[in-house]
Amino acid sequence: MGDFLAFTAKRLFQGALVVLTVSFVLFSIMHMMPGDPIQLIDNPRASEETIERLRKEWGLDKPFLVQYGYWLGNVLRGDLGRSITTGQSVTSLIAGRFPFTLKLTLTALLLQYLVATPLGLWAAYKRDSWFDKCCVVVTSVLRAIPFFWLGILLILVFSVRFGLLPVSGASGPASYILPVLTLMLPRLAETLRITRSEVLEILREKHVATAYAKGLSERAVMIRHVLRNALVPVTVMFFLAVPWLIGGSIITETIFAWPGMGRLLWKSVSVQDFPVVQGIVLLIAILTVVSTTLGDLLTGLLDPRIRVELRREQA
Repeated sequence: MGDFLAFTAKRLFQGALVVLTVSFVLFSIMHMMPGDPIQLIDNPRASEETIERLRKEWGLDKPFLVQYGYWLGNVLRGDLGRSITTGQSVTSLIAGRFPFTLKLTLTALLLQYLVATPLGLWAAYKRDSWFDKCCVVVTSVLRAIPFFWLGILLILVFSVRFGLLPVSGASGPASYILPVLTLMLPRLAETLRITRSEVLEILREKHVATAYAKGLSERAVMIRHVLRNALVPVTVMFFLAVPWLIGGSIITETIFAWPGMGRLLWKSVSVQDFPVVQGIVLLIAILTVVSTTLGDLLTGLLDPRIRVELRREQA
């Protein structure tokens, strides 16, 4: 138990360093971008005095490190600042958009694993069959399709050509279908491929042959010995998929005019709204660290080999 707690503390410390590094790098990139956010939001014919007054009001006249220090101090107090373009609290802006992104990504993630895990298991069990070959071809195609191309293709087919589904917005259950498919299908292919390869590897191990030799049924061997071991990397992939889906939602939400956090980030970058961009990316970084840490901790709990390695490191 002590080894596991030490490992948890170590991962949390590493995660905090990652979040801090991401915040500094992002702050640097945003301030190196060409243009001035004050000139973007104010009247282009505004006097120099007005521009300087606004820059001083938003703290943009101070040195870079001083600006970063002020921003980081406010974040530690729970204040993400105010939007330069609207004047609203960044926290309230994100809070209004985050539920839409969360519902979209969680729906895509759950459907992805509910579909891909049994398909990957069955494809490995029926290796070299027509079903297995079809799965290999389909996953290869889906993995090569980028989010934006898939989203546009689905709109052209199901909305423009047949008029079956809404093109944009979050107007009801039907409006979830195309964005969820856009997010889910490429990641589903990756999950199916990993599940299939893990099951094939486990089927070649000695303990599986021993289980068959003991007279266990096909179903018992697949559930107790194969699926249980194959779920370890699949579980890790479940948590690692969270940041990927949130990243993919930026493009997906823009294509489908989805009122989520990804679309807000896209708009904020285009007008150099520093506080909003920094707040959203900071949240994504925290979610990434939390999800990967949970994946590592669950791996340690599910796989006894990880616990042995931890004891060796402590020794």
